[in-house]
Amino acid sequence: MDLTVIATPFYFASMAAERMWLKARADDPRFDAGQYERRDTVANLTMGTASLFVPLAAHRFRRHAELGRGRAAGPMLAVAAASLGTSVVADAISRRRRRRNPSDDNELPSEKIAGAAAVTAIAAGGLVATSTWAGKLSAQRLWERRWFDLGTGAAAVTAAMVGWDFIYYWNHRLMHESRIMWAIHVPHHSSERYNLSVALRQPVADALGIFVPYGIMSLFGVRPALIETARGVNLIYQYWVHTEAIPKLGRFEGQMNSPSHHRVHHGSNARYIDRNHGGILISWDKAFGTFEPEDEAVVYGLTKNLDSFSPWTITFREYRDIVRDVFAAKSWRDRLGFVVRGPGWAYARQREADEIAVAS
Repeated sequence: MDLTVIATPFYFASMAAERMWLKARADDPRFDAGQYERRDTVANLTMGTASLFVPLAAHRFRRHAELGRGRAAGPMLAVAAASLGTSVVADAISRRRRRRNPSDDNELPSEKIAGAAAVTAIAAGGLVATSTWAGKLSAQRLWERRWFDLGTGAAAVTAAMVGWDFIYYWNHRLMHESRIMWAIHVPHHSSERYNLSVALRQPVADALGIFVPYGIMSLFGVRPALIETARGVNLIYQYWVHTEAIPKLGRFEGQMNSPSHHRVHHGSNARYIDRNHGGILISWDKAFGTFEPEDEAVVYGLTKNLDSFSPWTITFREYRDIVRDVFAAKSWRDRLGFVVRGPGWAYARQREADEIAVAS
């Protein structure tokens, strides 16, 4: 069984205790961001519930979209190829018309066709790519090709726990450094509060990402059941670091993730952005240059907050913006950049486009 589901009674009991503790300190400005707000908490719990059920439906879809196995993969690739060709032709027509009439600031019909075709090509091709990647590199599939079996002893458990945490660090870092991956992860960062309920504000669109596969451990003899157990333990550990009620923990924080370290990760302060990606161990951040201590008050949320408690908006706002940016882009370099490059690059490119539009 999923350990994160079994732990549900603990989640609610600890949230109730934290809420009482914070309520007793309602007049202390140091804990303002930790206070429970009804709409925010409801959004967090709704997202947590959705994160349990949406992946089940996504898994069924991915089987149909997996190249070589799914019936939908071929037609989807055909749609992607046709859309790509349409976009390239429409781009050529647009460029020729712009050269003939450079003073025309109105959007051309061919530019709209190119934008719509580009969105379709990326969406259809991306769904096949993510489904194929996840299917062929799953723990069960790679276990069938294992080099040996570590069994279920201490060595196997240690390999599963450390291996999962190491891969998690890189996946978590990737979700901050590629915009399409950030779109999956951004719901977790969108709350402007910070309490245990925020830990449950989980993404629901993992099926749309390409991750470093945890199944790699199966090749090295870690059984899939142990990988799943390591996942559960890791995520349960990360639950308790989402709080303002626990101060710095001294020596414990030397190699272990803690509330202080993770508060930094949720900060929108310039010095805190894209820092402290570790799950259980903060050692990875210290080894790979992404560690930042908590030295100034944390401002929670995004650099541009959602101003919404709607789970739909929380989940899909970034995807909506990606579609808008790809549609409006005039070159495939920019279109792919808006998808795979970092969020910071995309937002800077948006500002450039807005400035050009205002100037014209």
